[in-house]
Amino acid sequence: MKYLLDTNICAFFLRGKFDIDQEIDKVGWKNCYISEITVLELKYGVELSKQKDGINREPQLERFLSTINIVPITGVLSLAAQEKIRLRLAGTPADDDFDLLIGCTSVVHRMTMVTDNTKDFKHFKGIMLTNWVKRP
Repeated sequence: MKYLLDTNICAFFLRGKFDIDQEIDKVGWKNCYISEITVLELKYGVELSKQKDGINREPQLERFLSTINIVPITGVLSLAAQEKIRLRLAGTPADDDFDLLIGCTSVVHRMTMVTDNTKDFKHFKGIMLTNWVKRP
């Protein structure tokens, strides 16, 4: 099975939270992927952190990016457009176009979407969801 990690899961991994590293080890790094959109969101977070607290987390992020499989979004654009319309007409529009692209990436590539925000993706047609976050 292949897993597409949402940005929040990657952020938790990078912060050492919720034993995400153990979940990745359990399924194997070779079976874990992220979307190009997640790369963008993680880079944004690193830049924001640098501005807010002066800490440069870029080396840590680059190490992570060099070990994880990155999936391009070009092959999901048609589905994303169709799904955006379908969700809107169903009265459950996607609140975030980045989430729309990430979710559609998991559908197109038949990967299980790993996210702590299952509510953001639950209306996507054909999506398989799981949450590795275990809160006390």
